[in-house]
Amino acid sequence: MKNRKFLVETFSYRKTQQLLVIITFTTIPILLLALFTYLPFIKMVQFSFYKMKYTGSRKFIGLDNYANVFSRTDTRKALLNTFYYMGAGLVQLATALFLATCLSQKMKGGNIYKAVLFFPYLICGLAVGFIFKYFYTRGAVLDSTLQIFGIPLERLPYWLKNPRINNLSIAFSSYWRYTGQSMVLFIGAMQSVSPEFHEASAIDGASHWQQFWRITMPSIRPIVIINVMLSIKGAFSAFEGPYAITYGLNGTATPVVLMHQLAHELGKVGLASAMAVLLLSLILFCTYLQKTVTDHIFKD
Repeated sequence: MKNRKFLVETFSYRKTQQLLVIITFTTIPILLLALFTYLPFIKMVQFSFYKMKYTGSRKFIGLDNYANVFSRTDTRKALLNTFYYMGAGLVQLATALFLATCLSQKMKGGNIYKAVLFFPYLICGLAVGFIFKYFYTRGAVLDSTLQIFGIPLERLPYWLKNPRINNLSIAFSSYWRYTGQSMVLFIGAMQSVSPEFHEASAIDGASHWQQFWRITMPSIRPIVIINVMLSIKGAFSAFEGPYAITYGLNGTATPVVLMHQLAHELGKVGLASAMAVLLLSLILFCTYLQKTVTDHIFKD
């Protein structure tokens, strides 16, 4: 009876209740994170040293899977395809920064422009892929539009079959979808900059470009870094677009699309795991490189 009374009095204290709430809301997310993130990652690293399928026997082959990633033509091509998406990401950030600079000023209908430009980001990635698949189909939307301007169909390329332009065509869908997201982030950062800095610099004779480079850019540096990191991550993890538009055919497979094909269709789980580990290492390296370059640019 005394022990029960002691427990009731202990748990009735406000600080004790707060401590229990903190422990509960901290422990559960950590457990879920470990269960669904860290443990699968550890298993993936383990699988990368085996020749295996999801079921059946496993054979330990050491680093052979990692060597195969660099020796296979399809894996090298998939890794090179990420540069198309990196290029699209750089153009996307430049466009978003320009639009944000314009729309952060007071202008008539500015909110409408923001909503229209942000809308593509709200569309499901697979839906965007199917939209652009029809957009690029031979004789469909893009070809019909160009024919209106007098370009005959015979002179138009196959946007999704021609290896010279098919990756650029798919990367454009990523550019179209994510420009609005980057623009909104830039606008939020720009609006947090006090207008007094711009007014003072204008009185001192600073041009609009000097105000932008010396005041706006250093002030929104954290958002610039975040957007660049998101672009790098998005370039290496591009999946919905190439999967829905071409299913990775005609040399358009990205690393994630190829990993899906290797693991789920060809049963090469070990090779796909090794590719995933190398891709993660490459993302971490590019993120570090990007941070180093950004710190050097904004060192003043």
